[in-house]
Amino acid sequence: MSEFWLISAPGDKENLQALERMNTVTSKSNLSYNTKFPIPDFKVGTLDSLVGLSDELGKLDTFAESLIKRMAQSVVEVMEDSKGKVPENLLANGGLKEKLKCLKIDLTSFVTHFEWDMAKYPAKQPLVSVVDTLAKQLAQIETDLKSRTAAYNTLKTNLENLEKKSMGNLFTRTLSDIVSKEDFVLDSEYLVTLLVIVPKPSYAQWQKTYESLSDMVVPRSTKLIAEDNEGGLFTVTLFRKVIDDFKTKAKENKFTVREFYYDEKEIKREREELSRLLSDKKQQYGPLLRWLKVNFSEAFIAWIHIKALRVFVESVLRYGLPVNFQAVLLQPHKKSSTKRLREVLNSVFRHLDQVAAASVLDASVDIPGLQLGNQDYFPYVYFHIDLSLLD
Repeated sequence: MSEFWLISAPGDKENLQALERMNTVTSKSNLSYNTKFPIPDFKVGTLDSLVGLSDELGKLDTFAESLIKRMAQSVVEVMEDSKGKVPENLLANGGLKEKLKCLKIDLTSFVTHFEWDMAKYPAKQPLVSVVDTLAKQLAQIETDLKSRTAAYNTLKTNLENLEKKSMGNLFTRTLSDIVSKEDFVLDSEYLVTLLVIVPKPSYAQWQKTYESLSDMVVPRSTKLIAEDNEGGLFTVTLFRKVIDDFKTKAKENKFTVREFYYDEKEIKREREELSRLLSDKKQQYGPLLRWLKVNFSEAFIAWIHIKALRVFVESVLRYGLPVNFQAVLLQPHKKSSTKRLREVLNSVFRHLDQVAAASVLDASVDIPGLQLGNQDYFPYVYFHIDLSLLD
């Protein structure tokens, strides 16, 4: 499963024994795979500031998750012809041990081997500064994402619109890639070449009658130049003065005159535009995909750091000072075992309810800092991490 439960419990002897009991029970019952989740010793500051940070981190957590999901979807859209390779482009490179920074690290491995990046987010700084750094980093990535994907999507839409013109039936598609200069009488003061769509069952009728549909039709001037499933596109040359009469008679016989006049400059412009858009898309594809890969990794790493900060802040608010708690990452083995896993955790850590109830932060009260009104309340600190970013 790509789902993780990040929990914490106080670090005194009784609760360390509870953590050991949890590990024993979940292991024996094959409920989850558990690993310690290391969190540095941050500067605590005041409890009031932690309550404010708790609220801010909750919002930043939601924003970060939304951002990486949008980035993952952008990778899917950019890799339209290689969707099977999308997962190998959604990685968390760097952020583990220095010697592993050059390796391709999948998201699960990054989470299960998480280490705080001291260089990027110094733990000695005030917590508010660390949170501010993360918030600014994510905001900049989102700004860049919007501008880069907007430019690419505009280009892609324009290209799709042009390509759509070359699809469809003979009634709707562009004819510039079908006809040639030789199909038309051009630069004549009196004569004009029309294009007529004739249903397939009516080919013989067309050949017999087109010359007599109107006066002044040039004999033997018709030629089939294209076909689709329903019919064919024929040329016919006639005098300009009888165009309207010919169209009327053609319609009566279920022949459709397609409004098209050969313009070499316009056809050349359309072909050059298609070629330019294809070239531009090809040129933008590589740099955009590289940017998405690098910045998806950056945003994902930032998101997991936010989770670590949330565990720290909530644990201090819940369990008090001095700071002493143990964070554990649980990976449920299967969806069907999550209910049983929750029951085990509630049983093992039930005694923590009394600590929470006796503290200033009453679990029965909706306190903005703890955001208890928006999620289930458990005896232990709990956060959910879902790596199903493409669902």
